[in-house]
Amino acid sequence: MAFARTCSVALVGVEGVVVEVQADLEPGVAAFTLVGLPDKSLTESRDRVRAAVVNSGGEWPQKKLTVGLSPASVPKAGSGFDLAVACAVLGASERIDPRVLADIVMIGELGLDGRVRPVRGILPAVFAAADAGYEQVVVPECAAAEASLVPGVSVLGVRSLRQLIAVLADEPVPDEAPDDQGRPDPLLAGLRVPGTGAATGMHSIGAAQHDHDHDLADVVGQISARTAVEVAAAGGHHLFLEGPPGAGKTMLAERLPAVLPRLTREDSLEVTAVHSVAGLLPPGKPLIDVAPYCAPHHSATMQSLVGGGPGVARPGAVSLAHRGVLFLDEAPEFHSQTLDALRQPLEAGHVVIARSAGVVRFPARFLMVLAANPCPCGRFSLRDSLCECPPSAIRRYQSRLSGPLLDRVDLRVEVDPVTRAQLTAPGARGESTATVADRVRQARERTAARLAGTPWRTNSEVPGRELRTRYHAVAGAMDEAERNLERGVLTARGIDRVLRVAWTVADLVGHDRPDATDVALALQLRTGVPRGVPMAIGALT
Repeated sequence: MAFARTCSVALVGVEGVVVEVQADLEPGVAAFTLVGLPDKSLTESRDRVRAAVVNSGGEWPQKKLTVGLSPASVPKAGSGFDLAVACAVLGASERIDPRVLADIVMIGELGLDGRVRPVRGILPAVFAAADAGYEQVVVPECAAAEASLVPGVSVLGVRSLRQLIAVLADEPVPDEAPDDQGRPDPLLAGLRVPGTGAATGMHSIGAAQHDHDHDLADVVGQISARTAVEVAAAGGHHLFLEGPPGAGKTMLAERLPAVLPRLTREDSLEVTAVHSVAGLLPPGKPLIDVAPYCAPHHSATMQSLVGGGPGVARPGAVSLAHRGVLFLDEAPEFHSQTLDALRQPLEAGHVVIARSAGVVRFPARFLMVLAANPCPCGRFSLRDSLCECPPSAIRRYQSRLSGPLLDRVDLRVEVDPVTRAQLTAPGARGESTATVADRVRQARERTAARLAGTPWRTNSEVPGRELRTRYHAVAGAMDEAERNLERGVLTARGIDRVLRVAWTVADLVGHDRPDATDVALALQLRTGVPRGVPMAIGALT
């Protein structure tokens, strides 16, 4: 009897479990049995591995072969176990020394010709291997840069099974000719999920985020909306933009990611792990270091928005927008149950998807931007325009956004249409993205200094209890907000959110604590009722 073992990783959401791949050869009729709760794609690895070994110059053992995946109670899915299965079989047949394989984690799919193809989730898989104490990882060559982001792990990128056999057997490594340049890499063909990418808005904005085509200076007028975007970026507050078609709601939302600070190293790894599992990593960019931007269509299902789907649960739009912006344009057109499913991630910062096969947890700490028309025809709030919608239709349309959902939105702004005078006036361009982003960065630094030693990083994350006991406003500054609470204009959650926004305004203008002016601006951004304070942040400094 011959036996060999090596390791691979099974992904459960964005978390990995190290799986021991064991191969056992016994005398008997030639057969290949794969055990250990494999799914359909993993069961098919028997034929892929056999063809890859033979086409790589190896000899397939003509004995009874049993490959076990341990722990057997953990469901395994995907083709990332191919490389480990092939090496375990070659170790059992003594083509490779079994002792060399025992402490190596192998991740990769095999083509029939022996090429090693990339799979989704390389980064979280290598993280799981590192957490389990493994120091050597073998991955496809084109995914080596992504795997190298994990510290303390030696990464070997291979282009083919023939190369890996030579490395493990201490033989001369053969050269593999690269594919022809100028055409898409066939190895990457299966790495992206069909139907996703830049065309759907479910992607990382990447370098386009800092393109001149997305500059806040292009937004004419809209002082209130621009201030709301700045406050939302500085404090991580959710934003609701309501206005007629063509007023600039989408323009403002598209420019919000560029105002957000660049991701920290820890956040970059979190975001990259989610996008790696989803198969949405930008080509040639293994690490996402800018805030992602996700804008699903209003016909999106609940599974595509919060995650799930048949088989292995996939991250949804709320997870793809982790540490970035989730923009829901035409929000009332979304299904009401789909929108209400956002309540839990808005509060908790993560999504828990329970299925019969297990429970999956995806991160979902995002900044939500809702955009809506005031009525079905969009002309209800326009002056000198006739709205053709009956009052019942307007009420029905506006009630599609439930009260509990809107209560979790800190900033609510009416976006008025731009007039001809504003559009043609000389010097109509406002502050640029670079200017606003610099103010946001300084405000974030003040917030971080104040919240040092706490688990919170932005004002929107601070619980109401802590706001009322540790982070007080100037004496008398909250009087007007408390009167709004007594009149029923604000809820208890609403007054906490007003104080959070007031702290963000104070951080933007450089105040040590929110004063009456900061609270008044926060109230105006929360309720939409004018409070007689300047709306531009620059006018408050």
